[in-house]
Amino acid sequence: AFQLYSSGTTGQPKGALITHRAAMQNAWVAGNRLHLDEHDRLTTMVPLFHCAGVIGAILNALVHGAAYVGVPAFEPEAMFRVIEAERCTWLTAVPTAFAAMLQHPARGRYDLTSLRVGTCGGADVPPALIERCAAEFPIPGLVQVYGQTEGTCFTSLCTADDTLRYRTAGRPLEGLEARITDPQTRAVLPTGEIGEIELRGATLMSGYFERAAETRETMDAEGWLRTGDLGRLHASGHIELAGGRLKDMIIRGGENVYAVEVENVLLQHPDVAAVAVFGLPDAYYGEIVAAAIRPRGEAPAIDELIRFCQARIARYKAPTKLFCVEHFPLTASGKIQKRALRELAVSGALALYKEIAGDRKA
Repeated sequence: AFQLYSSGTTGQPKGALITHRAAMQNAWVAGNRLHLDEHDRLTTMVPLFHCAGVIGAILNALVHGAAYVGVPAFEPEAMFRVIEAERCTWLTAVPTAFAAMLQHPARGRYDLTSLRVGTCGGADVPPALIERCAAEFPIPGLVQVYGQTEGTCFTSLCTADDTLRYRTAGRPLEGLEARITDPQTRAVLPTGEIGEIELRGATLMSGYFERAAETRETMDAEGWLRTGDLGRLHASGHIELAGGRLKDMIIRGGENVYAVEVENVLLQHPDVAAVAVFGLPDAYYGEIVAAAIRPRGEAPAIDELIRFCQARIARYKAPTKLFCVEHFPLTASGKIQKRALRELAVSGALALYKEIAGDRKA
């Protein structure tokens, strides 16, 4: 039915082959989770060549009898105008877009009370961001979701009344199984341990277009899909995204540093509007932790920012190189391209914010 290309945040995009059955089942069960019906009006900033646009929005609306309201491109105030004028009830966006709308000074001038539910995913989702959007937009039924192109679109999401909808991405959709494995050995890990999320079921892709070797690396003979995402399973079956992309994991002197953990700490600082954490090559440690920060208004004092970070996580996890950015390189679907940030940092094209002196002794 579809040949959808991955967003390419960590490498060359690949064409995922999606069957009619996978697409229809994904849209049907995802819409059921959030009680989508003919009274709803969906809108999204995600492009229609992306799985969240064509399957998560258009096909989802079609199979449930709802309306789809398109936008030509994302701009916060333009989105507010569409929601108000069309009385949209469902909003799908990525964390960077939700943060931009939440912080936009014009938001209070628009009537957004028609919004009933929303989905936030496509990248690491700070729980505090969803909670604030749910209360302040307001979008009372806003939930965290998990999905990827290889999973057709949504692979798990919470219901709008789930008490874990901010912290977790919910249970796998009907027809899907999930497990957590050791990324090196693929041994299944106990409940609560962080490892690679693997999925199996009818709503996954059938393979990559003309990429037999990559298909075998991603899907085994038993049908388990290696997502490349780090997370943990709760005893309740909820999936918690707990480490970002496996390729985002930074190995500093033999210690594993999960980029999303560092990002969530930095985002707690009131002067940080957005952040992306990534690894940089280092002759001594192999890799060091770096962060690109977009300040909120005046740039925060560096010493204060570092102390803030080191007080909340282990010292070796705190960034030792900081970069200041006005805009992040983004994919068409709004995800931060960390690979591009890393290349810019290595080439010297990013403005160096601060390098921590004496890190060799840390």
